[in-house]
Amino acid sequence: MSTELLFSLCNMAIIPGWLLLVFLPKWKWTLGLISSAIIPFTLALIYGGLFLTRLGSMPEGGGFGTLPELMILFSDPYLVTVGWIHYLAFDLFIGSWEVQDAQKQGISHWFVIPCLGLTLMLGPIGFALYLLLRYVSKRKLLVFEQT
Repeated sequence: MSTELLFSLCNMAIIPGWLLLVFLPKWKWTLGLISSAIIPFTLALIYGGLFLTRLGSMPEGGGFGTLPELMILFSDPYLVTVGWIHYLAFDLFIGSWEVQDAQKQGISHWFVIPCLGLTLMLGPIGFALYLLLRYVSKRKLLVFEQT
């Protein structure tokens, strides 16, 4: 499969998840997808399989230890696609968590929607905005309950 086709298929795979999170956040199917994390999980499996198949043929001098090494890795379109799948999986997982957490905290979904858009497009910025929203509306700093 070409990297372009793989890139397109994975991009299309996340669209239903994001649309459900934005437009139908309380629907039983959306809640099922959120709870199971099936789309990010599927992307994680694809990511893992693709990365493992490429391990033996990494570009010479490529690696994760320095920026120049990473740039060498990302000179390979296949590895850029694998990296992109990483972003897709994590951003959707974080968006799912934002919706689920907002529902638990009683935060209006209308306020969460901009966070979701930013999480989709700019990952950490959307996540940071959601955490700020959560703090401003509920005065909660802790993301996970302490036991």
